[in-house]
Amino acid sequence: MLAGLCRTQFGLIKGSTCHVLKMSTVEKPIENAIRAGLTKELVPVHLEVVNESYMHNVPKGSETHFKVLVVSPQFEGLPLIKRHRLVNEIVKSQLAGDFVHALSIVAKTPQQWDEAYKLEPSPNCKGGFGK
Repeated sequence: MLAGLCRTQFGLIKGSTCHVLKMSTVEKPIENAIRAGLTKELVPVHLEVVNESYMHNVPKGSETHFKVLVVSPQFEGLPLIKRHRLVNEIVKSQLAGDFVHALSIVAKTPQQWDEAYKLEPSPNCKGGFGK
């Protein structure tokens, strides 16, 4: 009876749409929750969410280590520490119960933002599990 249907957080979906929704909602739920929360709360002019979990000693497909670059007018007049606290609070409320081990944040105002800026990958993890 349910052949051709896909169960997602949005309910049952028919047909080929299922594959697209599975990719965005099931395979990257934490990354998508971070992106959705920051987009909703900060209305960024630029947003990058990078899952760097693969660089650490975690199971394949893990979502535990992230780097975020967010450019928002809401950061105007806020010192860097308050920007980071704001991003952390948004992410915390979005992820209630999900385990994120590390979150690196770059938070800029539109005036500070240079489109040529690229997030540098973090160095590979050298620790954990007796290494």
